Amino acid sequence: MLERTDLDRARLPGVGALRRGKVRDAYELADRRLLLVTTDRLSAFDRVLGCVPAKGQVLNQLSAWWFAALADVVPHHLLAVPDPNVSVVRECRALPVEVVVRGYITGVTSTSLWRQYEQGRREMYGLRLPEGLAKNDRLPAPVVTPTTKALDGQHDEPLSPAEVTERGLVSQPVWDQVLDAAVAIFVRGQQLAHSSGLVLVDTKYEFGLDDDGEVVLIDEVHTPDSSRYWEAATLEDRRAAGDEPDSADKELVRRRYAEQGYRGEGDPPPLEPQLAELLSSRYISVYERLVGKTFVPAAEPAGRRIETTVRAWLEEDERP
Repeated sequence: MLERTDLDRARLPGVGALRRGKVRDAYELADRRLLLVTTDRLSAFDRVLGCVPAKGQVLNQLSAWWFAALADVVPHHLLAVPDPNVSVVRECRALPVEVVVRGYITGVTSTSLWRQYEQGRREMYGLRLPEGLAKNDRLPAPVVTPTTKALDGQHDEPLSPAEVTERGLVSQPVWDQVLDAAVAIFVRGQQLAHSSGLVLVDTKYEFGLDDDGEVVLIDEVHTPDSSRYWEAATLEDRRAAGDEPDSADKELVRRRYAEQGYRGEGDPPPLEPQLAELLSSRYISVYERLVGKTFVPAAEPAGRRIETTVRAWLEEDERP
């Protein structure tokens, strides 16, 4: 696991204050840029549960691949990837609203679309869903549901689409752009996932505004941490048998914990080493199938490698 001291010891030129996240650490660079360092930390139920081998490298590089694949749909904040664990991004004004786009009705937590639908709710998050849906059914069209961007230690607050503008969180013109972009990149994501034998089930997007006030895609995108993926080849057979779809993302962990009766309250069970290794193999498989390259994890310890590669990139970047 990458610790703060790994980059503190390096004393890289231009690196400023640290902002530690659940799965990424952010360092401020000059010229309104950020250095984002992915770690192997795994979060679910709003808690860090443990570490998954090679997870940080997979997420960082896969997200960079997706940014490139979606660049014609919406601008993004990524500038460079000088190390397998590191991205340099433009600092944008993050919107106080996150967007979840769902293509299927599923989930194991109490706030999931399926759990609420199962309890008889047909109108939620400002949406109206048709009667007769079964768990893991495809929705008639992608469903967009906003939430607040939670502060540290707090849960996201579900919002109706109307509340986004009524509460002054986002202006109507910007919210219209966000909705259009979210659906467009989700549809593109489903198409590219399908061509790799995967089903993109649902995902979370974060958007920001650049200096010109234009909507920009930020954070990470379509990784097995921020999205739910199913195996396309086995989906219908498992549905017909009444079984859960084969998962290729961290839903594997959520299901295992739910089977043990844990749903986010109190201390979670430990992340079993075998489960962490299995999840790592699923993440790597998603990367290799989408990107079309064999994943080769970096051999050096992350801190030493990052110090070397980022220092070289910064020095090259600062040449006149």
